[in-house]
Amino acid sequence: MSELVTIATTANWETEVGKTGELVMVDFWADWCGPCKTVAPIVEELAREYQGKIKVMKLNTDEAPDVATRFQIMSIPTILFFRNGQTVDKIVGARPKQHFKQTIDALLAQCSAAV
Repeated sequence: MSELVTIATTANWETEVGKTGELVMVDFWADWCGPCKTVAPIVEELAREYQGKIKVMKLNTDEAPDVATRFQIMSIPTILFFRNGQTVDKIVGARPKQHFKQTIDALLAQCSAAV
């Protein structure tokens, strides 16, 4: 994992996600999940491409089941997008990179329109 992707944990969740005004993308995943391994390089690429525009994080659901339960993660990979600690969008399952980019671009446009 690159330095552009932060590991989300129970301990850092509120600081890294709950109390930040920036757009945060969190990839909920697990080691045993095949589709998660397909999405992982896409998440890395997105972290590079959107550096300085969004925060990209990964949360291992086996290591932080309380957070996964809190956000009702029923299948992985699930990517949740947060702003001000609130979920603003969700992508469930492995998707092409372009699907993620469309979602991120739309959310960033909403941020710009709100300012």
